[in-house]
Amino acid sequence: MSEQVIAKQLSTGDEAPDFRLTGADGKDVSLADFHGQNVVVYFYPKAGTPGCTSEACDFRDQLSSLKGAGYQVLGISPDAVSDLQAFAAEQGLNFPVLADPDAQVAKTYGAYGEKEINGQKMTGLLRSTVVLDGEGTVRQAEYNVEAKGHVARLRSELGID
Repeated sequence: MSEQVIAKQLSTGDEAPDFRLTGADGKDVSLADFHGQNVVVYFYPKAGTPGCTSEACDFRDQLSSLKGAGYQVLGISPDAVSDLQAFAAEQGLNFPVLADPDAQVAKTYGAYGEKEINGQKMTGLLRSTVVLDGEGTVRQAEYNVEAKGHVARLRSELGID
């Protein structure tokens, strides 16, 4: 088997690691840029795939209610900036999608490890969501989430109508 990557997953009360990544618009974004704001950081494996497109569009379509409840949304994937530019434009995304090409941020958030796809075990990015308070403390962390219905379930868990 290939090199095993075991990343410590974050738990409620942990301090979220800061990061600086380049967004689809070519600008660098840091978690520190959102100090004082609640942030939903979600990790997705590959822009343009059915599950990732569905999840991104759900966040896009629910962004006004999330923002109305005081939450910013950041999407992070291992895609290149050029791929994210195309993805954001094609889907009309209205929140930052950030490139983590070496998955270093995903690893520090515990969103990288062994997974099974179609019965085959592999190592890669785990579809995950981490909700942070305004101080950068983890309020909620979910790993290996299903794309379908994820945003609706998250809104319910956060008490957002």
